[in-house]
Amino acid sequence: MLNVGIECESIEGPESWGVGRVVKKILENIASQPELAQEFKFFLFFKSHIPELPFLNNSIFVKKIIGTKSFSLYYYLLLPIKLWFQKNDIMFFPNYMLPILFKGKSLVVLTEDIYYEINSGTLPFRYKMAYQIFSGWWATNHATKVMTISETSKKEVARLFKIDPERIFVNTLGIDPPQKPTTNNQALPNNYILYVGQAFPRRRLKETMLAFEIIASEQSDLQLIAIGKDKYTPPILEKLSQDINRRLGREAIIYRDYVGEDELHVLYTKARLLIYVSSKEAFGLPPLEALSYGIPPVVADSELNNEIYEGNAFLVRDPESPESIAGTIKKALNDESMRQEIIANAPGILEKYTWQKHTEMFLKIIRQKNL
Repeated sequence: MLNVGIECESIEGPESWGVGRVVKKILENIASQPELAQEFKFFLFFKSHIPELPFLNNSIFVKKIIGTKSFSLYYYLLLPIKLWFQKNDIMFFPNYMLPILFKGKSLVVLTEDIYYEINSGTLPFRYKMAYQIFSGWWATNHATKVMTISETSKKEVARLFKIDPERIFVNTLGIDPPQKPTTNNQALPNNYILYVGQAFPRRRLKETMLAFEIIASEQSDLQLIAIGKDKYTPPILEKLSQDINRRLGREAIIYRDYVGEDELHVLYTKARLLIYVSSKEAFGLPPLEALSYGIPPVVADSELNNEIYEGNAFLVRDPESPESIAGTIKKALNDESMRQEIIANAPGILEKYTWQKHTEMFLKIIRQKNL
C-alpha cells in the first residue's frame, strides 16, 4: 500500500482555475476507480476547510485540515511539521513550491511560467520572493522529481532552472468532453469571439482588445466576450474595455472576471473563435476546450502550440502586436476552408489530452520505486 500525500489548498475556493482545477480532476478520476483502493491511500491536506465536493467522500481519501487562514503559515511551516509525523511514501506539491522544512520524497509541478514571474512578471515582490526561494532555488535542487505539462515546457524548465532532464516527467493536461448546457442563455450575442483564462499580461488580453477594436470598426455586429480575472498591476482591463466601447459607440467588448461552468459551456457552444494569444505558456487549456466544441482557436505561433495543434490552429506571428492579432482574427473569421479543416482534424488532437490520461500518468509516476 502506497501512502500518497497531496497538497490541496488550491481547491478550497469556489473557482476552478489553474492548479485547483488540475487537482480536482486528478482526485475526481482517482475516486472513479475503486480498484485503486487496493494499492493506494491518499492523504489530502487542506489549509482551513474541506470543500463540499462529492468525490472527496470516497474512502480512498483521508482528509486533514491544518487549521489556519494564513497561506504562508500553512505552506511553509505547519504543513511540513504535519508531514514530518505523517510519513507518507511521497508527497505531491502541485503549487510549484517545495517547503524547505519538508523532508521526504516529493513530486513538484514546475513550469517556465514561474521562472518568468520571478524575473519579469508583475506579481507583488513578496510573491516573487516566495517563488524565487521555494521554486527557483529549493524545488529545483531538492524535489525528488519534477512534473511539467508539455515537451516544450520540459525543455524550457530544464534550461531555465538548470535541472537534469532525467528528473523531469511530462504529464500533459486534459480537457473535459463537451457538455450540453443545462440552460440556454438567450441574452448572448449572435456574433462574438471569445477569450477565456486568467488575464496575465503574457496572455495579451490588452493587445487582443486593441486588435478587436481594429476589426470591430469594420464589422458592426461582432463582439468580443472576455472572461478572466485581471492580473495586470494595476488592473486595466475593465477601463480599457469601457474606453474601446466608448470609442466604437457600442458595447463591442463584454468583460467579466469569472463565469460559472454552465455559462462557460454556453459561451463555448456559440462562439465563432477562441482567442488565446499567450506569448509564454506551458500549456493553455481554453483553446483545446474550444476545439472540443468545434470552435477554431487563435493562438501564438510558438513551439508549444505547434506541438499541441500540429498546424490545426490560426497562428499569430507577433503576440505583442495588436495589428498582427487583428490580421489573424480576420483570417480566422473568413477562411472557411481552413476552419473546416481544423474542425475535421480536432478528434485526433483531442484524444491525446484527457484528464483520465493525466491521472494515469500521475499514478505511473508515483508508482516508480526509484522515484
